[in-house]
Amino acid sequence: MSVIPNQRHLFDIPDDVAYFNTATMGPMTKASVEAGKTGLARKLQPWFIQDTDFFADTARLRPLLARLIHGDTEGIAFVPSVSYALATAAANISLTKGQEILVLGDQFPSNVYVWRALAESTGAKLKTITSTGNSTLSECLLDAIGPNTGLVACAHIRWTDGALIDVAAVGKKCREFGAALVLDLTQSCGALDFNAEEVQPDFVAVAGYKWLLGPYASGFLYVGPEHRAGVPLERNWITRKGASNFTRLIDYTDEYEPGAERFDMGERSNFALLPAFESAVNTLLDWGVDNVERTLRIRNADLSERLNSIGLFCPPESERGPHYLCPRLPESAPDDLTARLKAEGIFISRRGDRLRITPHLFTDDKDTDRLVERLAHFLQV
Repeated sequence: MSVIPNQRHLFDIPDDVAYFNTATMGPMTKASVEAGKTGLARKLQPWFIQDTDFFADTARLRPLLARLIHGDTEGIAFVPSVSYALATAAANISLTKGQEILVLGDQFPSNVYVWRALAESTGAKLKTITSTGNSTLSECLLDAIGPNTGLVACAHIRWTDGALIDVAAVGKKCREFGAALVLDLTQSCGALDFNAEEVQPDFVAVAGYKWLLGPYASGFLYVGPEHRAGVPLERNWITRKGASNFTRLIDYTDEYEPGAERFDMGERSNFALLPAFESAVNTLLDWGVDNVERTLRIRNADLSERLNSIGLFCPPESERGPHYLCPRLPESAPDDLTARLKAEGIFISRRGDRLRITPHLFTDDKDTDRLVERLAHFLQV
């Protein structure tokens, strides 16, 4: 692993903008935007679009997404959102009355509503796990998995505070008790290494517009081998065997292409989004996710110390994602703190009583200096 030098030159971020809000919306590189423009421009003269173009982009991108999570290409499906991916997972998980669905306290809404509905339809019980005493959130989740557990549905990194879940340990314990595991990697994929072969999840949902630095409405679903013959949300044409032969599409078939491709969303062949997404994923793979993780870990360790010095204490590195800093705000903090910072070109987010500070490889020392100085000013440290 190596430390990656600053990559701001790849992005269109003015010198007077300090962007610490990747967890809300990761900026795309200039190359990704150009790839999207070129792809979209194909619709200017659609007579040049070939039948094979409906399949080429996904064929290139599917193995790249598999590499991101150390999975296999046949496990990748294209989805427009995490909610779509989780609905697919819910449609393919069997629960019995009285079994427990474990979720985290303050989990993202899309990763709660779907399980509420599944609990209601199956008679299962939704159980919310919070940290207690001196135990971490991850430890409390592990302690809660037992004979009554039918499903664990959680994120690798909790979106509100960056709390880190030991997904390898969770996966192992789920297998011990025969429980399903559904993970949301939206706040980690691309910045935190994940190994699907080791964790062995049933399903993994990822939105592409945050740490993957891709366009909105782009994402993917990883499907474990035991679920690849399952039921898709849509009954579309392009996932069927022989779909590339447009002259024979009315030879209807119940046979799908192999693997998780049956779960692909309709109109997956998006000529604008897919090239942009492919460019973003290639950039991450060129950097190396492990190198991104190492670089952000080192830089955030220094930033955490500087925040601590002005009274903003971040959770210890052992309990949070290395790319996430979420110090708790003092009660005296102004309600419009993020708006004041925004007015000065500094962009962070606030979730409850915590600031969410999520820099990336485009963040430079000048950005960090401005952030710490202005936070100290507005908090009157």
